[in-house]
Amino acid sequence: MRNIAEFTLIGRVGTIKQVGKTVRVSVCANYPFKDDKGQWKDDAHWNEVTIFTKAIQSYVSEHVSKGDLVHVRGRLRQNSYERDGQRVYTVDLIALEVGRLAQASERAAA
Repeated sequence: MRNIAEFTLIGRVGTIKQVGKTVRVSVCANYPFKDDKGQWKDDAHWNEVTIFTKAIQSYVSEHVSKGDLVHVRGRLRQNSYERDGQRVYTVDLIALEVGRLAQASERAAA
């Protein structure tokens, strides 16, 4: 049996930036919840996804822009590094698949 650590994310694109040989895309996912008064609210969470694969980087640069609704699937990678004498732990979201579900302009029309 294969051991896996993976994620699936559907959300709106915030920023797309080149960082060294990688592309990083911030994706906002909303989680609905009821507040103390019983009203539904959205709790927005920003997730930064790292893309190493050149083919996926090309797809994102050609077809994805801010506000687009995307589906991202990938793997989790835990890292740690030393900063000011303290060990800092991170969890990286490494994209294996990215697909655009809707353009930002389609959101306004809906």
